Amino acid sequence: MKNTILIMLLTVLTGCSTAKTTTDMSNISEQTVQTVLARLGETSQDALAPPAERGVRQAAALWREPDGSQDDFIEFCLENYCVSEQSREVLFNKLSVAFENIFGTANQLSVALKKPVHLEGEELTQIDLIMGNYGTSAHFMEDMYANKVAFVCVLNFPNYSLEEKDTLGHRWDRKQWAYARMGDLFTHRTPSRLNQEMARASGNAENYIASYNIMMGNLLTEDGRRLFPEDMVLLSHWNLRDEIKSNYAALPDALEKQQMIQKVMEHIVCQTIPACVINDSEYDWKPYSNTVYKEGQIIDAPDEENVRYEHLLATYTVEKQMDPYHPHMPTAIIRNFEGSMEISAREIEELFINLVSSEQVKKVAAYIEKRLGRKLEPFDIWYDGFKSRTSIPEDELTELTRKKYPHPDAFKSDMPRMLQVLGFDSRESQEIASRIVVEPARGSGHAWGAVGRWEPSRLRTRIGPHGMDYKGYNIAVHEFGHNVEQTLSLYDMDYYMLNGVPNTAFTEALAFIFQKRDLQLLGYPGKQMDDNTVLDIFWGCYEIMGVALVDMYVWQWLYENPDADSQMLKQAVNDKARMVWNRYYEPVFGQPDCPLLGIYSHMINSPMYLPNYPFGHIIEFQLEAYFNDNVNKNGKTLAGEIKRMFTLGNLVPQLWMEQAVGSRVSTDPLLKAVDACAL
Repeated sequence: MKNTILIMLLTVLTGCSTAKTTTDMSNISEQTVQTVLARLGETSQDALAPPAERGVRQAAALWREPDGSQDDFIEFCLENYCVSEQSREVLFNKLSVAFENIFGTANQLSVALKKPVHLEGEELTQIDLIMGNYGTSAHFMEDMYANKVAFVCVLNFPNYSLEEKDTLGHRWDRKQWAYARMGDLFTHRTPSRLNQEMARASGNAENYIASYNIMMGNLLTEDGRRLFPEDMVLLSHWNLRDEIKSNYAALPDALEKQQMIQKVMEHIVCQTIPACVINDSEYDWKPYSNTVYKEGQIIDAPDEENVRYEHLLATYTVEKQMDPYHPHMPTAIIRNFEGSMEISAREIEELFINLVSSEQVKKVAAYIEKRLGRKLEPFDIWYDGFKSRTSIPEDELTELTRKKYPHPDAFKSDMPRMLQVLGFDSRESQEIASRIVVEPARGSGHAWGAVGRWEPSRLRTRIGPHGMDYKGYNIAVHEFGHNVEQTLSLYDMDYYMLNGVPNTAFTEALAFIFQKRDLQLLGYPGKQMDDNTVLDIFWGCYEIMGVALVDMYVWQWLYENPDADSQMLKQAVNDKARMVWNRYYEPVFGQPDCPLLGIYSHMINSPMYLPNYPFGHIIEFQLEAYFNDNVNKNGKTLAGEIKRMFTLGNLVPQLWMEQAVGSRVSTDPLLKAVDACAL
C-alpha cells in the first residue's frame, strides 16, 4: 500500500466546524464582482479572458468578512491579478518553489514524528502515539488564507471541475495542466481544529491496525493440535491472507490451515474474537468453538466487541463535519472518488460489477476447482495457484530470502541489481536506488513517498530476527514498485505541480507489476504475460472488487444513518459483506452469508482506499498487455516504457491511460483475454 503523502497533506487540510456561521459565508456581492471585471478590462483586454472571470468569481466565493471589505476585495484583485502570461508564469514558478518547500518540509516532520509508531524499535509510549498523531500541516490552509496567498493562487490559477478536466484537458499543454493542478489547492476553507481531529482519528486507527497480530502458534484445532509454528505471528489482514495463499503449495495440513485462518478472519469481522488473544502469546485459542485457555485451563475471555468499528466511526464523524465546507463535493464519498480518484463512485461501481457478475467468473472458478480437485471454499477468493511461485515451497523461498536479506541494508544494497534485471541501465538504477531508504516496519509495511526533491522515498517492510522471510520479501518488492513510481514521478517531472500519478490506483498498478516479478528478481527465469498471468490478474480483481464494494456500500450506509453507533455500524458492515457475498460470490462458492469480504484492515485505517486496488489491477492488466505487445520491439524496453508512463504526471485517469497505452481504463480487455485462455 502506498502512503500518498501529498494527497494526505492536502486532504488533512479539509477540516471544518459542525455548522456554518455568518463569518463562514462570502461577503462579496455580484456588483462587486462586476466592478472588478470592469476595472480589470480597463487595464488590459487580456484580463477579460474567461479564466479571469473564473478566478475572480472563485476568489469572491471564498472571501469572508474578516478578510476585508468589498472595497478591499476590489483593491486586492486589481493589485494581484496577472494581466500578462509572463507575469503569471513568474508567479507560478515562485509559488511552486514555495509549496514544494512547505509540503516537503511538512512531510519530513511527519516522517520524523511517526517514526516510533511506524518502525520497529523501543516499546511505544503514550507520548509516541500523541506526537505521531500530530497533523504537521493542520494550519497550512488557514495560514494561506490569512496571508492572502490562497487568494492570489485562486485569482490567477482557478479551479476546473473533473468534467472540465476530462474534456478540456485533451487540448491543454503541460504548463496548462500544471496551472490547473495549482488551481486544485484552494477550493474551500478549513479551520485547523478539525484537521488535528482527523489526524488524531487516522493515527489512532493506524496504530490499532499496526498492532493487530494473531499468534498462530497459539491456535488450536478442536482436538488440541497446533497447525502453525510456535513463533509464527501474523498481522491482520495482510499476513493472514498471505498465509492462506502460501498453503496452495504442497504443504502438511494446508487445507486445514486455510480453513482455520478463514474462521479467525470471520471472528475479526464479526468482533467475536476474544480481545485477549490479539497480540498476546499467553493464551491458546480454539477458533471453531471460540474457547480460550490459559496455562491449560479454560478461562472467560470477553469478545473485542466493537473496537474495530469505533475507529471507523471516529473517521466518519470528522468527515461528516467537513461536509458543509465542500458545497461542490458535500460528502466524503464524493471527495474520495470525484476529488481524490477523479472518477465517480458510480463509474467505479459499474466497472467492478461488470467483472464480478461476468460469466467469465464461473468459467475460471470451474477451472480452479478442477485444479484443486475439490469444491471451492470461501477462502479460495485468495487462490494463488496461477503464480509460478505456488509450485515452490515457501520454506525454500524463505531460506533464500533470509540468506540474501538478513537486514534492511541488504535489501537496499540489492536494489540497483534488481532494477537492472528489469532493464534500467546502471546509472539509472543507482540514481533511483539512491533516493530510496529501506526500514523495518512495525506494521505490515508501506511505501512513504518523498514530497520535496531533496528527500528520499521510504520502503517499510517487516524483517524478522532471522532475516526477511518470503512474505516480507514479496511485500517489499510491491513497496519497491511504489518507491520507483514515487521517485520517477517527482524527480523526473517537468513541473512540480504535476508530480505524482492521477490517483493511487496507478501507483498500485506499478507495485503489482513489480510484485509479479518477485521471483525473477530472485534469479528465477522471467516470462512474458501468458494465460496464467491473465487468470491471476482476473481472479485478483474478482476478490478485491468485492472487498472494495463492501467498503463503498458501508460509507453509503453511514451517510444514510448519520446517528449510528459502533454496534449498528458493526452490524451494517457484516450485512453489507454478506449482501455482496450472496450476490456475487455465493453462486460460485456456495456457503451463503459469509462475512469474509469485510476483513481488510484498510476499511478501518484507510477508508475508501480499497477501490484503488481493483482499479489498479485493471490498469495493471492494460499495462502488462501493452508491455507484452510492445517491449523489445521498435527499440522499446520495459524500463523505458515505465519511465515514459510514470513521468506523464498527475493528469486525470483516462487521459493518462490514453497517453500511456492508447486506450481508456476498462475491464473489457481483461474479460476478452480470459475468454482467449485455454481453460
